[in-house]
Amino acid sequence: MINVYIWCEFKNIDNPQKSYFIMSKMMFDYTKSILERVSFDPVLFCRELEKAIKTLLPYEMEQLQEWLLNFIIEKPELKQSLLLIKV
Repeated sequence: MINVYIWCEFKNIDNPQKSYFIMSKMMFDYTKSILERVSFDPVLFCRELEKAIKTLLPYEMEQLQEWLLNFIIEKPELKQSLLLIKV
């Protein structure tokens, strides 16, 4: 189902740069949703964060750092994950 959505999203886009941005944004949003889902387990959260660090673009990493700082305010058990992104 996700593949169909991506195909439909890009089907009518004339500007390749715009389609790259949309795909990048989708990947970033997907990463955040995964991190939110695994936030119940700090070890699993760190493992998924390591995967995100390997796949996200540099400017997305900046966004992820900001998001992570706000996200861990409510979940102090995830503070150790800050070491992975060197905040």
